[in-house]
Amino acid sequence: MSGAEAPLKVALGGLGTVGAGVLRLLRENAELIAARAGRPIEVVAVSARDRTRDRGVSLEGLRWYDAAPDLVGDNDVDVVAEMIGGAEGMGRRLVEAALAKGKPVVTANKALIAVHGAALAAAAERAGVPLTFEAAVAGGIPVIKALREGLAANHLTRVAGILNGTCNYILTAMTRDGGEFADVLAEAQRLGYAEADPRFDVDGIDAAHKLAILAALAFGRPVAFDAVHVEGIRRISALDIAFAAQLGYTIKLLGIARRTEAGVEARVHPCMLPHDAPLARVDGVFNAVVVEGDFVGRVMLQGRGAGAGPTASAVVADLIDIARGHTTPVWGAASESLSHAPSLPMAAHVGAYYLRLMVTDRPGVIADVTAVLRDEGISLESMLQRARNPAESVPVVLVTHATGEAAMIRALERIAALDAVMESPTLIRIEPA
Repeated sequence: MSGAEAPLKVALGGLGTVGAGVLRLLRENAELIAARAGRPIEVVAVSARDRTRDRGVSLEGLRWYDAAPDLVGDNDVDVVAEMIGGAEGMGRRLVEAALAKGKPVVTANKALIAVHGAALAAAAERAGVPLTFEAAVAGGIPVIKALREGLAANHLTRVAGILNGTCNYILTAMTRDGGEFADVLAEAQRLGYAEADPRFDVDGIDAAHKLAILAALAFGRPVAFDAVHVEGIRRISALDIAFAAQLGYTIKLLGIARRTEAGVEARVHPCMLPHDAPLARVDGVFNAVVVEGDFVGRVMLQGRGAGAGPTASAVVADLIDIARGHTTPVWGAASESLSHAPSLPMAAHVGAYYLRLMVTDRPGVIADVTAVLRDEGISLESMLQRARNPAESVPVVLVTHATGEAAMIRALERIAALDAVMESPTLIRIEPA
């Protein structure tokens, strides 16, 4: 076999859902992949915690390593694919060892890239090898390639998306059925759409990892996970969803990054979107990303954001690029060309807000609340109040015009301290279409 046709030999660290999916895809579509890569791509070595587990795919003929970093010492391995996960531990050790050895790396590990991506990119640059991570964001949606290559000629100003399928499924089900968060989460866990420990998903961390990566690529700057403002969906109630519908909005957990003259804002939190906004119509476990550029305008990509098939598809796409010798800098440009625009604090955000209060129904309550808003320079667009019931607390919903986050937080603290306010106010930011 000539050099041009020599297989690209892959070491696969991690044989969970994604790792097994990669192995299956490389075998089932081997002929198609070889045609598109210019040569065969085959896994020759693997590592995982349990040799005996049935993964639904044969491991016969593959060299097994108990410790994933030992894959790097296999001289027959051309590229390392890391499917272990986690910002620390074995996955990080494997990637660092591979780059130190001068071996290309493909990873699906969003936490690793979000937290350590700057250092890993520098290591890849020193070694002169690619570090690719299409599978780290939005599963099978080719959003990394779109940002780094397809839209490379544009000044990008905004990237936003539904980046976590678990949260989108839960909010879709709450909207459809009127259920409360805890009940819908339990059902999602039963159906396998949510993990037994759902904190990374429902508290917004998973989406924040992905947004940090997208912001770095979109704006050509080092990844900055610590600068992302993060809120989850635990406090979203059926009552809020019903009020949102009444006001013409749908509630989604969004990751939003925006570049301004002052710097870059990056935030993950529940948002109210107009019903006709493109992202408002993305339901269930689907992900979607909207990108805005100066010449291209608005582009939207949508698809399945998780699962063995979509994620394996993205991993193998990176392997095909490496087989072809097609590589790009990790963040789209060499490190010396990256922007060092500052990260903006959440307090600098300006937008409209939905505020729900549970108050004792007595004269003067609304006047006290609106006095606080007036003091902070916050003007109201509308107000909704449920029918009076003197024996119980009643919901009052206020929608503001665009105002500063810092003023809104100050107002929220003062309103929460009013005697008539019976529980912590609920605040949801309103995003334009």
